[in-house]
Amino acid sequence: MSVYVLDTDIFSLYGRGHPNLDQRIDSHPLEALAITVITVEEEMAGWYSLLRQARNADEEVRAYERLAAAVPVLARWRILPMSHPALARYEALKRMNLDVRKMDPRIAAIVLEAGGILVSRNLRDFRRVPNLVDEDWVS
Repeated sequence: MSVYVLDTDIFSLYGRGHPNLDQRIDSHPLEALAITVITVEEEMAGWYSLLRQARNADEEVRAYERLAAAVPVLARWRILPMSHPALARYEALKRMNLDVRKMDPRIAAIVLEAGGILVSRNLRDFRRVPNLVDEDWVS
């Protein structure tokens, strides 16, 4: 059975009231789903950025509370690593000059190495990656 790998955008949308997406994700056992370590990196970077932008104590406390709440949410997911083979595949994709966003080839490389199916709304970019299987669960 292939694993469905949520990209960062899909992961961020999940649980925020998008009926098609929430229903589709919830219809799969957690073992059939994963995120990449790139999604973890992007999520954490967003929280760190929010912390740096806090202009007063209330904003800083709120940002820390949200960061603390995000950690167990991330931890309940299977997280696919950036392995040596995935990094080599990423370097090969980078040399292809696919004209995609910076982190997309990293996510694609991990998904390809895992033999997974990428779940994304960004099919325009990800379909430029050779041999990557992807699906849009939002439309």
